[in-house]
Amino acid sequence: MDKKTPKLLTTITLFCVAVALISCKQTKEKEINMTTNNILLQEWTGPYGGVPAFDKMNIEDIKPAIEKGMELNLQEIDEITSNSEAPTFENTIVPMEKSGEALDRVFSYYGIWSANMSSPEFRKIQSEMAPILSDFRSKISQNAALFQRIKTVYDNSLKTPLEADQQRVIQLIYEGFAMDGAELDEAKKLRYAAINKELSTLYTNFSNNILADEENYVVYLTEDQLGGLADGMIKSMAKIATDKGQEGKYAVPNTRSYMDPFLKYSTEREIREKVWNNYYSRGDNADEFDNNENIAKILQLRKERVGLLGYDNFGDWRLQNRMAKTPENAMNLMDAVWPAAIARVKEEVADMQAVANANGDNITIEPWDYRFYAEKVRKQKYDLDSDEVKQYLQLDKLTDALFFVAGEVFNYNFTPVPEGSVTVFHEDVNVWDVTDKTSGEHIGLWYLDPFARPGKRSGAWATTYRSHSTFDGEKTVLASNNSNFVKPAPGEALLVSWDDATTFLHEFGHALHFFSSEVKYPTLNGGVRDYTEFQSQVLERWLSTDKVINQFLVHYKTGEAIPQELVEKIKKASTFNQGFSTTEYLASAIMDMKFHLADPTTIDVDAFEKETLEAMNMPKELVMRHRTPHFGHVFSGEGYATAYYGYMWADVITADAAEAFAEAPGGFYDKELAAKMVKYLFAPRNSMDPAEAYRKFRGRDAKIDALMRDRGFPVAK
Repeated sequence: MDKKTPKLLTTITLFCVAVALISCKQTKEKEINMTTNNILLQEWTGPYGGVPAFDKMNIEDIKPAIEKGMELNLQEIDEITSNSEAPTFENTIVPMEKSGEALDRVFSYYGIWSANMSSPEFRKIQSEMAPILSDFRSKISQNAALFQRIKTVYDNSLKTPLEADQQRVIQLIYEGFAMDGAELDEAKKLRYAAINKELSTLYTNFSNNILADEENYVVYLTEDQLGGLADGMIKSMAKIATDKGQEGKYAVPNTRSYMDPFLKYSTEREIREKVWNNYYSRGDNADEFDNNENIAKILQLRKERVGLLGYDNFGDWRLQNRMAKTPENAMNLMDAVWPAAIARVKEEVADMQAVANANGDNITIEPWDYRFYAEKVRKQKYDLDSDEVKQYLQLDKLTDALFFVAGEVFNYNFTPVPEGSVTVFHEDVNVWDVTDKTSGEHIGLWYLDPFARPGKRSGAWATTYRSHSTFDGEKTVLASNNSNFVKPAPGEALLVSWDDATTFLHEFGHALHFFSSEVKYPTLNGGVRDYTEFQSQVLERWLSTDKVINQFLVHYKTGEAIPQELVEKIKKASTFNQGFSTTEYLASAIMDMKFHLADPTTIDVDAFEKETLEAMNMPKELVMRHRTPHFGHVFSGEGYATAYYGYMWADVITADAAEAFAEAPGGFYDKELAAKMVKYLFAPRNSMDPAEAYRKFRGRDAKIDALMRDRGFPVAK
């Protein structure tokens, strides 16, 4: 999950979500081997508990593999419902937990094609399969006989409680089926399924439109237009241009990994505006890839669907099993922070305008100027040059820092796997063996895909190819982190910004959450959306610890440690630009909620966005982090719909937990507190209520005061 743009998530495609209730389990391998030779369905073999055959995956196998996987999964469900014995946890829930593993393997490959290696050929298959997969999901989620068995087990458990983890499993499964229309009458079930089918197509169209605009809008520069840009970025832009048949020019791809540094450093204001417009207009260009109609239909269908279940709006339905519980509670948190955020933006803009005036630039700060002049203010106020900081932030050294933190806090050791022992889907991907430092026990494998390339979606995310469980034999974890760093020219060091380094740790936090799992049943590996970002956000805090700074932040040429005075500047500037970062995020989170609380009957998406932001007093000098037409978190699936606030909800918990570490005798490396964090906040996954888990860690609920102090905002008395 991209920290802020997923931040997911971690990422799971729509279709993986669609089978989440019935996947991540085990199936009958002998039957699969007897009925198909499709490699995408085959049981994983080799070391480390078996690994995906990435070297043998073929796009032509996707469709038949999905079709066969669905067939096998439905057979497994039929076996459960045809059981003449009275429903029990062992004869109903356990086989459900075992079902669907073959299909889940298919989606591990599918997710790679979708997120890491997309192509027009794949997108065609994706569009074709979306409604078919929706129908498949409905056949299970609306299976009356299956739900009756689940309900019987659930009702009996309320009278005679099961073991704690079993009780949690049946609760989550029952609530999931009920939320998905299992208790509706037949007519409403049919309409519910039809809506899901239509939505699946709209989600796919939305995602593909964004990717199309990222691929189609490339800005080409000449040598005299490179002012302010770092040598590494220039070399990378030259290579991309050459690869695209534009020898002698320099390409600025339409992705955040290029947009952000270009707007920060380029001295060419007109080109900054063009790059800014390209990026923030994705999905909003009034052409065949425009997403506004898709969004309107999505909002209408979501409201109609939850209406069938008796809910007034999508938010009430979605948040019932989240920590926030209601849209009102989520909005109360955001409303508490918003005034301080926009007030800080006003101060930041005034500082930037003063710099521009002093330089004689004769401009008024516009959105494409914010990053550029903010950097100048940073230098002036804190004598801090982001480009100077980058000289000490090498990706290789940051990776070593990740492993150090994992060892100190989680007791993990990361060792590169022997060459050729594990196949990968791209030459850029590397793999490490994760073991327990004390026992040497194998925990799992960590895959890293760090670089941007055509066909790979923007942002950064974490995902798993296999999750931990023990109920049917111990499963080790196959976790993956994915970034979009600009690949350096051969022989050049990859230098990243402090923000990018923070995101790198963020996504690694998700991976550590996967590796830490101690759950018995696969269902318990699921996350609570407004809590699951805590584990990633809290790990960011270790970047600025002395042990990481002193050991891993070294100059890429000299190898010398970062000077202490520069470290002090970084720490002093820690609250710098919080107005911008908080406001651009909050604007997206609030818009997400307001779209789903509004009447969508005749909604004009662009107009609603504009009018709502104006009513919120959104500063004109910046925009939402994710403008609505490319807000993939919310409109390419449902994982973050009315739930994007979850990053801030998790931020409250993160800031509160960070203060606990700051106050501990051993600081962020306090062994007792670290063990407590892993035990209660990482290892349980979703086996206990997150609020209860946090109270076990902290001794109380989290307070918003720590977040406000963290961002340099005033704390209410």
